[in-house]
Amino acid sequence: MSGAAVALTWLYVPGDRPGVVRKALGSGADVVIVDLEDAVAPARKEYARTATAELLSERVTVDARAVPVHVRVHGEDDVKALAGLPGLSGMRLPKITHAASVHHVAALAPGVPLYPLLESALAIEHAYSIAGSHHDVRGVALGEADLRADLGVRDDAGLDWPRSRVVIAARAAGLDPPVMSVFPDVRDLSGLRSSCAHGRDLGLLGRAAIHPRQLPVIERAFRPTSREIEAAEQILEASRTEAGAQALPDGRFVDAAVVATAERVLALARRR
Repeated sequence: MSGAAVALTWLYVPGDRPGVVRKALGSGADVVIVDLEDAVAPARKEYARTATAELLSERVTVDARAVPVHVRVHGEDDVKALAGLPGLSGMRLPKITHAASVHHVAALAPGVPLYPLLESALAIEHAYSIAGSHHDVRGVALGEADLRADLGVRDDAGLDWPRSRVVIAARAAGLDPPVMSVFPDVRDLSGLRSSCAHGRDLGLLGRAAIHPRQLPVIERAFRPTSREIEAAEQILEASRTEAGAQALPDGRFVDAAVVATAERVLALARRR
């Protein structure tokens, strides 16, 4: 994982509101996700697709900075309309339950980075086969609202196992850690902060947002603290001076796995 490639904040915006989309491009989010699925009423789907295709007909930049734009597609028509457009950085595929669905989209949009969303018990059971289904799959994530409904889960504790399952599936498939699903209460920043900390403990990295005010909270929650950075630097310094496993003066044990973790911490710290 390179520091420059790490994205921590992913902002959803409705595809039928192009003015809001353009405003989101300047929000500072690492990735903007234009939503053509749940955020758009059925009568507005065609307009949203057309407006999004127009936006993505050229490379998207803000103040000379390229802004990655993903699209959560609603169906095959969206995939066909957007595939190959220069401003498209990725497609998020909702309600995926089998690897075959990923292969179908990949055939329609060759070379487009794909991000299947797992939103049901069946999808969780097939998490690894979906994550490793195609070389264009660059990440997987949960769609927690639908998953809660499918499982009858009342609170976050019931999502711990599915979250861990997807973390393991992504790692086994050689993908980056999954991004957390959205936190629906845009006013409860304290709850968002606490939820992010728990997700980070489970191995998730970064989070989707539905309002720009959530972005700084997510950024701080997933960035290493100064204490974590200092500890990682000490570990790497020790690894350079003496090969093999060793114990630091404060009792911490250092081996190859600990060094790899320290390198990931510093990559996140250097990401901007």
